[in-house]
Amino acid sequence: MNTSASDEKNVLHLGLPTGSLHEATLALFAKAGFVISGSKRSYKPSIDDPELQVRLLRAQEISRYVEQGFLDCGLTGRDWIEENGSDVEVLCDLHFSKATSAPTRWVLAVPDHSTIRTLDDLSGKRIATEAVGLTKRFLARHGVEAHVEFSWGATEVKVPDLVDAIVDITETGSSLRANNLRIVATLMESYPQLIASRSCMLDAWKRDKLQRLIILLQGAIAARDKVGLKMNLEEKQLQSLLATLPSLRQPTVSPLATPGWVAIETVIDERIAREIIPTLKLLGAEGIIEYPLNKVVY
Repeated sequence: MNTSASDEKNVLHLGLPTGSLHEATLALFAKAGFVISGSKRSYKPSIDDPELQVRLLRAQEISRYVEQGFLDCGLTGRDWIEENGSDVEVLCDLHFSKATSAPTRWVLAVPDHSTIRTLDDLSGKRIATEAVGLTKRFLARHGVEAHVEFSWGATEVKVPDLVDAIVDITETGSSLRANNLRIVATLMESYPQLIASRSCMLDAWKRDKLQRLIILLQGAIAARDKVGLKMNLEEKQLQSLLATLPSLRQPTVSPLATPGWVAIETVIDERIAREIIPTLKLLGAEGIIEYPLNKVVY
């Protein structure tokens, strides 16, 4: 007998994706403060929060189980929510992916030498994709009638021998280029989204737990490309240094025990740390410390 997630109070049933997003998702939760273990051996890994129960599922399935109430909430791509037509509450976008912070894209691609140049050229052609619903709706919006068939994987190798075009997901485009494919159109961009069932959002405890989880996950994402800086400086040099130092807000400035000296602490983009640290040293800063961040909560 199946038990709905809504039957358990004070436990939030959370679906997380296997596949390409799996490692990046575990890393995000670790930065947010949650340790998930045993994920390579079981679809029910342990997590160091007794108020959370995790299930590992294919990203393609998660929104369906959330909609049906078998899961309270889940993390899956916007693309699969739309593909399934799931009636769920979208709580937030989470801007991360397998290799970068850029969104993944569903693109329609053909061989480099194909005569297909526009969407109209696809009329009557065969298209292979895992996202059949997305593709059919996209073509219908553009008035194109083509045969769309489901692909079980390795979609890019099916052209031109088996189909005329494919619709596949890409993050960097490297796989398409490696298979000598050319993009004709982009169907959609997709980030992972945290979603919840309608019934879950009616439960005050679960709604509050989700809000707390969102703060931690978004804080972990915000901290991803930033570092903290600490340094000491003679107070007479403070204004010159502040004019040079970028920060999220005005940096924190505190007096030191030594008269005439201050301590400065701030958060900056990691990519500019290597450029600005020598400048800070030349402006008189001492004891400069750069440190990683787990979360930045605005």
